[in-house]
Amino acid sequence: MNPYRQPMRRPAQAPAVYTPPEGSEKWDTPWVQLKYFTYQPAVYPRMLAGNSPKINPGEIVTVYDKNGDRFGAGFYNARARVPLRMIHHSAVEAADDSFFLKALERAVELRRDILKLDARAEAYRVVNSDGDGLSGLIIDRYSDVLLADVHSLGVWQRLPDWMPRLHELLGTRRHLIRVDDDIARIEGIRPEPVAQGAVRTVKCREHGVRYEVNFEEGHKTGFFCDQRENRLKLSTMVSGKRVLDLCCYTGGFAIAAKMLGGALEVTAVDLDEKAIAQAQRNANLNLVRGIDWVHTDAFSYIRTLIRSEAPQWDVVVLDPPKLVHSRDEIEENGRQKYEDLNRLALELILPGGLFLTCSCSGLVSPMEFEQIVTKAAHRAKRRLQFLDATGPGADHPVMSNCPEGRYLKALWARVW
Repeated sequence: MNPYRQPMRRPAQAPAVYTPPEGSEKWDTPWVQLKYFTYQPAVYPRMLAGNSPKINPGEIVTVYDKNGDRFGAGFYNARARVPLRMIHHSAVEAADDSFFLKALERAVELRRDILKLDARAEAYRVVNSDGDGLSGLIIDRYSDVLLADVHSLGVWQRLPDWMPRLHELLGTRRHLIRVDDDIARIEGIRPEPVAQGAVRTVKCREHGVRYEVNFEEGHKTGFFCDQRENRLKLSTMVSGKRVLDLCCYTGGFAIAAKMLGGALEVTAVDLDEKAIAQAQRNANLNLVRGIDWVHTDAFSYIRTLIRSEAPQWDVVVLDPPKLVHSRDEIEENGRQKYEDLNRLALELILPGGLFLTCSCSGLVSPMEFEQIVTKAAHRAKRRLQFLDATGPGADHPVMSNCPEGRYLKALWARVW
């Protein structure tokens, strides 16, 4: 074979032109048709066969399956990365204003009437996007404030009509609506500037502990209420122990360990200077003393401890930020970071000590996360006695057709 000969290239083929099937003239407009059968709430461009003309961005469309049978309804936005967000899968149910209000009422009923969260916490998730059948919308409650995180133009357009009903159901008074800059650009959302005098901080209680939530400087919705039950669980296991909280953010695990659990000694580490400052304010709110707050990178801190042969810890908590963001091959780097960080953390734990390690990357399954942590332990020449595998509280429900909604994983183990 001549190494200098260029291979022949086939001429690029024009994409097939979509021709609406026979009978589509009787379909309810506007409509889209699926190319494949899927019950996923997020429908990407490659999964769509075609659509009726002149669909307004964010409009509700009737969805037909590949055979032309009515399949459900969704929000449609041709310019979005996820052009179709399914609202429901039903051949008969309409997606009108009453549908959304009923969905919101079901979400509130779960938190207040079934889970009875108001008796335990003033901070919890009210709407969990696909987990509550409201794709593209996350709402957290912090005392009398609702913070909405919007990922969909269709939701953005309708949210002003929904918020008054939520306040009525929850007894809240104020709200903030937030849209990530990249999402706003992709979806075509034009957020209104934050009004002067808008709420910027609020104080709330969780299992008797007070926290200040800073909406201007906090990550995501300002406070990770998804770890609420895990913070309480940890507090039952640390009495008289030395606790190291790595990637402590605003101090939830550290303060719970000291105040509720009676830990002998607590050190909390985070790279975010503003988070550490907020954590110290949270400790002061509760008159908690004896926590050593360290502003530094967790990797560097652990390596320094290992090199110095410092005393080991009875309990280590590792709750890093999201490290896997997409399915791209480059994200293997994120998985490797999880393994390396866990391996280093495990070297700090006394034999028989407790290790709580977490991942909030939805693209890392619970089984895969356990495999990563196990591999890290064996690389560190340690063995793990797994005690439990938990996640967020029940106010973060997951639908069967969207398993990646089970993003938070928490593994509890003794280390040998």
